[in-house]
Amino acid sequence: MKIALMMENSQAGKNATVLNELQTVVGPLGYPVYNVGMSDENDHHLTYIHLGIMASILVNAKAVDFVVAGCGTGQGAMMSLNIHPGIVCGYCLDPSDAFLFNQINNGNALALAFAKGFGWGAELNVRYIFEKAFTTGERGQGYPLERVVPQQANAGILNQVKAAVTKDNYLDSLRAIDQELVKTAVSGERFQACFFENCQDEVIKEYVQSLLA
Repeated sequence: MKIALMMENSQAGKNATVLNELQTVVGPLGYPVYNVGMSDENDHHLTYIHLGIMASILVNAKAVDFVVAGCGTGQGAMMSLNIHPGIVCGYCLDPSDAFLFNQINNGNALALAFAKGFGWGAELNVRYIFEKAFTTGERGQGYPLERVVPQQANAGILNQVKAAVTKDNYLDSLRAIDQELVKTAVSGERFQACFFENCQDEVIKEYVQSLLA
């Protein structure tokens, strides 16, 4: 599983801490982590709006399998990611959120709060969130187990509904966004390294290259 970590301007100063906890948890599993957002306050400037665009491009191009994002409350990042096709982002404040999202919703992104409640012992909470998100076995098995059949059915139906309401061509949806927003989202060096190294969709690759030309 390839994982992208992306953080925006308001919480960029915590990137090193969050990245360390994520790598500590998933490194032994052999999961590569791509730190594609801001690494500090002086890095390539991003908002949570850019994070949604970045997550969408990476996931739809099959450059990564899972995205860890967030902002001050986590709410903006969650909404920004969820408006895009192909993204199912959960809101995660504690380890039980990560476990239940993993088992019931089986999505491909998490939005964490990196300011609200991020106090003493916050790095431990982040580590335990990542443990529940990535080390609890097969995803989508339901909780409690006797609810697995309807939960799996509803997760599938939700994905079908999202696909229906975002049925237009994916690149058309990107082109409908202010192109300066998209260009800023894809202009970071680490984002580009992750994208161009792992992209499996030539059409999306050509579009990104055209923005950067």
